[in-house]
Amino acid sequence: MRRMEMPHNIYIHTPFCMSKCKYCAFFSAACTAPDWDRFADGIVREIQFWGARLGRVAVPTVFFGGGTPSLMPTRVFARIMNALHNNFNIAPNPEITLESNPKTLDATRLREFMDAGVNRLSVGVQRLDNPELEFLGRRHNVRDAMQLLDVAMKMGLRVNADFIYGIPGDNADTVAQMCRDINALGLGHVSMYELTIEKNTPFGQMNLAMPSNDAMADMYCTIAGTLALPRYEVSNYATPGNECIHNQNVWDGDAYVGIGRGAAGRPYIDGTWYEQRGGDDIQMQPLTPAARATEKIITGLRTVRGVRKSDDVMRVINTDWLRANPELVCDNGNRICVTEKGMLILDDLLLDLCNWDGK
Repeated sequence: MRRMEMPHNIYIHTPFCMSKCKYCAFFSAACTAPDWDRFADGIVREIQFWGARLGRVAVPTVFFGGGTPSLMPTRVFARIMNALHNNFNIAPNPEITLESNPKTLDATRLREFMDAGVNRLSVGVQRLDNPELEFLGRRHNVRDAMQLLDVAMKMGLRVNADFIYGIPGDNADTVAQMCRDINALGLGHVSMYELTIEKNTPFGQMNLAMPSNDAMADMYCTIAGTLALPRYEVSNYATPGNECIHNQNVWDGDAYVGIGRGAAGRPYIDGTWYEQRGGDDIQMQPLTPAARATEKIITGLRTVRGVRKSDDVMRVINTDWLRANPELVCDNGNRICVTEKGMLILDDLLLDLCNWDGK
């Protein structure tokens, strides 16, 4: 496949936040007054680099993640979008996602982001209880989140809300009630993330009484049985047509570029896949066919629709194990999918399903 024929999705990382949440291990930092022009200069340079390296490839999606990209002045966002249009063939109806903190947006700023191209908003709600938000280190309260969700939906944006479960004190009953409260919001997309304790975070330095693995599994099953939205990925639920196209493309093994410090990508250049890191010193490392196929299996099996049975994927799959474990993994003809039971042990399952020696 010639490089001009391969569309590339684009992820742009904004590392700035109002404050650092107690659980967050992402590349981000609390910064009250970032040099936004300097930030934009660096992002534009990377966009120009990739425009020259890839050619004016088609770009179906752009995802602004963080950090808190909704902190940036809308003039800076517009400048970045102009650079994207000047260096790539942005699709006629692209998905342009902006991650946000409820404290950073009002109707006026949201309209300005929309005028610059945003058509999908992801809101970090996390919990629907003020003491729990304070425990997590969030700066917003429930009212802030509800106001932003209401405004965004009334303005016609596709809206996602992120939530966290598995905090100390959580169980299947508390999570079921949270899901019922979420259902009442009328959202088309919800992300439900299990709280994971990372060593280099404030929570990692505390001796928190976390739920057991069995309790976490019960909560996971409770979410699937209580949320009004069907699950389409391990942590994501949506009504048909409201799935995140950017994430689906990445999970399906499509090419993407990561721009900005903290961003990662998998560009496809002249017949070779690369592991890529964004920032002023863009780093690229070629991937072997087996390594790239294994990545596609890992991300694809996170989704309900599974991983496509391409030739490279099937060379990595342990077909004997696949046939011997239909209660965990199924072959539906075009794709390999994980069952509900298999989803509960996905990490261990992948160790058995893939021929790691071929990597």
